[in-house]
Amino acid sequence: MLIDGKEISKLVLNDLVSEIKIVSSKINRSPSLNIILVGENPASLTYVKNKLKKCSEIGIHGNLIKQPKDVDEDDILNLIKKLNADNNVDGIILQLPIPNHLDDRKLIETISPIKDVDGLTSTNIGLLSIGNPRFIPATAFGIMEILKKENIVTQGKNIVVIGRSDIVGKPMLALLSGKDENATVTLCHSKTVNLKNHTKNADIIIVAVGRVNIIDGSMIKDGAVVIDVGINRVENNNTAKGYNIVGDVDLSSIKEKASLYTPVPGGVGPMTIAMLMKNVCEAAKLNK
Repeated sequence: MLIDGKEISKLVLNDLVSEIKIVSSKINRSPSLNIILVGENPASLTYVKNKLKKCSEIGIHGNLIKQPKDVDEDDILNLIKKLNADNNVDGIILQLPIPNHLDDRKLIETISPIKDVDGLTSTNIGLLSIGNPRFIPATAFGIMEILKKENIVTQGKNIVVIGRSDIVGKPMLALLSGKDENATVTLCHSKTVNLKNHTKNADIIIVAVGRVNIIDGSMIKDGAVVIDVGINRVENNNTAKGYNIVGDVDLSSIKEKASLYTPVPGGVGPMTIAMLMKNVCEAAKLNK
């Protein structure tokens, strides 16, 4: 059965609108999100546009700060420090990826942990790892919300997470293996040998690699839950854009075996934006 991420995100956002109104009345302004975009990466532009659109829909002030692709690193550092010091700024995002001449880790670490709504500073990663998260990276947060809303039990289950990124794989490992979820988690990646041996016994599979059809029906057991986080462009000259967006999972071969699965698009993607908005609202509460 298909999991409709769009519908779940609507439920989250409907609840959040009321919370934002309460927070706004307490701080005498709307919660604010500032996004730093370096260069003109088309995918990044699309992601940022979607974030800002959702901000305006639910009562968050979204602000885009564009910087040229050849910007000096010191200029970005100074910009982040200025935003850190601004009491009217609640959330700060450095939209990734950034040009190669910039040190993304150095820049992210400059963001104040209480304004790091992406949850990528070492402080927030550390808090998550000890089971006391401040901000959960939005995609991982969205997956957890899907599991909750769909009443998917994790305790005692075998869960395979494929991909070890800071925004999905690593936080999912920390969250699912923690005392609240009590799952047995296997983290697979590009160097994993015989991936099928791991996935075939999994009750839940979470795929976030960025590789088309890395999981197919032969690799899952009957009744497994499959969460597809991948976003890939596949050329298709018969469409207006010239491509289709697909995930990491061969949907046609798994949907008859899986008990639940997320589509791409329309699965995890809408939840990522919804949970980012939730993080911004929480940041506004912390910004005193």
